Amino acid sequence: MICLRYGILAMFFNALAVLILLLPSSSDAAEKRVLLFGDSLIAGYGLPVKDGLTANLDRALNSIGVQATLINAGVSGDTTAGGRARLSWALVDQPTHAIVLLGANDALRGLDPAQTKANLLAILESLREEGIPTLLVGMRSPRNWGEEYANSFDKIFTDLARQTSSLFYPFYLDGVALNPDYNQPDGIHPNAAGVELITSRMLPTVKKLLELETSR
Repeated sequence: MICLRYGILAMFFNALAVLILLLPSSSDAAEKRVLLFGDSLIAGYGLPVKDGLTANLDRALNSIGVQATLINAGVSGDTTAGGRARLSWALVDQPTHAIVLLGANDALRGLDPAQTKANLLAILESLREEGIPTLLVGMRSPRNWGEEYANSFDKIFTDLARQTSSLFYPFYLDGVALNPDYNQPDGIHPNAAGVELITSRMLPTVKKLLELETSR
């Protein structure tokens, strides 16, 4: 009888061990997938892949021991309306976190700030409904449209960050805009050195993003 009991216990623990092996590991369960959703500033216009934001941010996160899969969902020339229209396609990649950088092309074209705000709000709300913690990255309008337009456009991002309780990085091109040392010849897109500077400045905020729990 005693031998039989031990035999049953051994079978039970063997089956339990097999079940544990079949379950996903904690590292798999905790995998972070970051959607970088935006325009040419995300896509890496004019740069080799290794010098774009996605690759730079990946290296920077690795350097501080943060593991994540970064998904480049940047489309050069994209507006907030374009981003809003394609968000559902981007979500097929099942991100756990998102960085949203859109609006520069709206400002360059002088599009209505009210519509830009409505599009970004729809994107942020969709991500929130999916349980995806989001970092909203701010942009600023070129001053050629006048002070009234610039003021209306610039406040979109602070207003939305407050309204949606999104993590917020105020200005993507901080320290880079209008500095020829950090820009490509077009004066609009950062060069490799510019992207490195942007990455170093954004890194603490991105780290905070990845510390937020997803509910997907």
